[in-house]
Amino acid sequence: MSKNLVIVESPAKAKTIQKYLGKDFEVKSSFGHIRDLPKKGMGIDLATFSPDYEVSADKKKLVTELKSAVKKAEMVWLASDEDREGEAIAWHLADELKLKPENRKRIVFHEITKNAILKAIENPRDIDQNLVNAQQARRVLDRIVGFEMSPVLWKKVKPGLSAGRVQSVAVRLVVEREKEIRQFTPKASFKLDGVFLNRADQEIGAKLKKDFDKEEDAEKFLELARTTEFKVLNVETKPGTRSASAPFTTSTLQQEASSRLGYNVTNTMRLAQRLYEEGFITYMRTDSVNLSQEAIDGAKNQITTEYGAEYSAPRKYTTKSASAQEAHEAIRPTDFSVKSIGDVQLSKLYQLIYRRTLASQMANAKIEKTVIEIGNAKLPQHFEAQGEVIIFDGFLKAYGIVKTEDEDEENNEKLLPKVTVGEVLDYKKITATEKFTRPAARFTEAMLVKKLEELGIGRPSTYAPTIQTIQNREYVDKKELEPQTREVVKISLAKDKIKKEVLEEKFGGDKNKFIPTDIGEVVNDFLTNNFAEILDYGFTAKVEESFDHIASGDQKWKEMMTDFYSKFHPRIEDVEENADRANGERLLGVDPKSGKNIYARIGRFGPMIQIGEQDDEEKPIFASLMAGQNIATIALEDALELFKLPFELKDFEDQSVTIGVGRFGPYVKWGETYISIPKGEDPLSIDQNRAEEIIAEKKLADAPIANFKGEPITKGTGRFGPFIKYQSIFINVPKRYDFDNLSQSDINELVEAKLEKEANRYIQQWEKEKISLENGRWGPFIKFGKAMFKIPKKKDDTKYESDELKEVSLDEVKKWITAQDPKAFAEKKKPAAKKPAAKKATTAKKAPAKKPAAKK
Repeated sequence: MSKNLVIVESPAKAKTIQKYLGKDFEVKSSFGHIRDLPKKGMGIDLATFSPDYEVSADKKKLVTELKSAVKKAEMVWLASDEDREGEAIAWHLADELKLKPENRKRIVFHEITKNAILKAIENPRDIDQNLVNAQQARRVLDRIVGFEMSPVLWKKVKPGLSAGRVQSVAVRLVVEREKEIRQFTPKASFKLDGVFLNRADQEIGAKLKKDFDKEEDAEKFLELARTTEFKVLNVETKPGTRSASAPFTTSTLQQEASSRLGYNVTNTMRLAQRLYEEGFITYMRTDSVNLSQEAIDGAKNQITTEYGAEYSAPRKYTTKSASAQEAHEAIRPTDFSVKSIGDVQLSKLYQLIYRRTLASQMANAKIEKTVIEIGNAKLPQHFEAQGEVIIFDGFLKAYGIVKTEDEDEENNEKLLPKVTVGEVLDYKKITATEKFTRPAARFTEAMLVKKLEELGIGRPSTYAPTIQTIQNREYVDKKELEPQTREVVKISLAKDKIKKEVLEEKFGGDKNKFIPTDIGEVVNDFLTNNFAEILDYGFTAKVEESFDHIASGDQKWKEMMTDFYSKFHPRIEDVEENADRANGERLLGVDPKSGKNIYARIGRFGPMIQIGEQDDEEKPIFASLMAGQNIATIALEDALELFKLPFELKDFEDQSVTIGVGRFGPYVKWGETYISIPKGEDPLSIDQNRAEEIIAEKKLADAPIANFKGEPITKGTGRFGPFIKYQSIFINVPKRYDFDNLSQSDINELVEAKLEKEANRYIQQWEKEKISLENGRWGPFIKFGKAMFKIPKKKDDTKYESDELKEVSLDEVKKWITAQDPKAFAEKKKPAAKKPAAKKATTAKKAPAKKPAAKK
């Protein structure tokens, strides 16, 4: 029996730590928080702001096991992460497991290495209540904001919506950027590029120092240049340096993993968590760039050994942010002798961290920058060629250079040929190209993290969940935007001749960037209009500062909550009572056929177009928007086109053919089968021939690829990846199979494994009643329709075994269901027959904003 029990949050971390501790230690995992606010109800006493924590249902068995382990141990070591969340986990464990101060110790380490863990055990401390209170303040404040603001959205916008403090501010950033893009007016100018030849016929690319606003000015310059002798007016060479960036924080790791590896924020944090738990890197939630002396020495030894002493330049970085949490270190490798690891995805992220840390301790790169001025006194402007040579690569040897998204791709520095002042150059070609200014870029995940950090909103632990939440709530989307086309003028001078041509260029397309959804915009506008302070960037940052003051012991958390709630709650009551409903309604114009108003707005089933008024005797008619359209920008002409859908075509193979648009986009309906129309194809352009082509493609895709026991097997790709279908069973195909070339043996293996799993799934099944007793991940359970119910214990307080459940009657199972849901088998009342509507008196029409939501 172990004298010491160590409790950490994750099983992977427990496994790694167990390797470093002897037989006197037993390491167990709490699997994160064992207690939290209840899932139903607010769970907070609003008079005292005391939270009502409870052990979640899926953790009760684990807590029982931990209590049993605690009884056997002499000392319990609480070893959760060293941030506020980790401190709160330790505090909940101590409270729930009834740990006495003399029988518990709190230890922290920012890396899972033998030295770090043994050092932590030598230097234990007690639970830091200030850090716990900072976590409680965040949890309680965010629960109150969400629970009180969300019902206002249900009442004033649309049922089922939700709001959150940091998430709502993140959505606001995306919405404001989109509005900025819509309002942006591109401005054209002419940029001139020249290619010149020296005596040795070597090319020198140069740009004119000034752009021209007007086409005639650009043409006039080219006309002048046509008869001008170009000379080298000046050659200037300047020494310069480039220095490495600081080691990674959470935010900079997320940004760099996005630009270099294409990883999204959630994936980056998942991989970083694994690297930390398996002992490869230091703690991955940090806003500090500090490195320990041990790390600086380790990097120096590695650099000197691998690259030479001249590459080593040890330096310390300090965190500029005054709100950086606790005394964390930057994210770095725990052992510089480990350069890569087995898992490919893990290794890519590890090597990024490894090289960035190493580079931060390396010498600056030395460069030589050359600027050549080309022109003639007769010309109003001169050309400039820039080039640079790396004299000493320094940190670039380890890390290289990456251009940021907003850097101009044309500004590539290059090596220039030797020229002398006064040397005559021939022009090979000079081109004036019409270029348009571009609006600010939409946010990528990494760019949004950077912006949140700049504004002081959120903390390292909140970036990934915030970005995931605003997508899950469907307030923002990362859909692809098709580019538009515009004409640009290009004027070229070559061989003494000027040639003008009009070309087409694509612009405005975007991929993998955040775009607000219609509902996201409407919710944002409602919240910013009615809760301006809560969504104010400065206010949100100030709240974060208050959490920091609580963490340092300079502020009491319940006093902070009292001050916040005394202003917040009256605003909730006022908005609930007095604010108008919001549906983003826009009057687009008048329907030329009926003379009725046409509106774009949010309806019960999402964004839509409406012809007519709610209170008209003749009910309005509706049309759904297509992908890429939104209520804020759709034009009247495009809205009218939507009412041409759905339309019927001729029957095909004795089944009806309809073209329409639904919640998943435009489709061809053939009989009862819905077939998506390919992306970018206009449903209104689909004729009989094209519809039959799409149906034929679907038939081919759905054709059996094999047979199993005489039954056909088909395949496809769904939201969970590739699958095969046998009878009515969908079977996921794991990556280890070659999906495009599945053999009969592969199919037999997949189907048999699924059938065996399905056979073991049901203990008893009553299909007519839609009731079954099933084996689940956590043991047997009852399924009734889509609802799941627990199986009660027997009279002797023991659990039913699977064999015993095979003998249980349907009536007994129904009693178990009724005990948990008394209305489960109650007959549903038939809706009352609608009374004929009384004829309305003619009244003045209400203002659009006041109209109740339409029903489809």
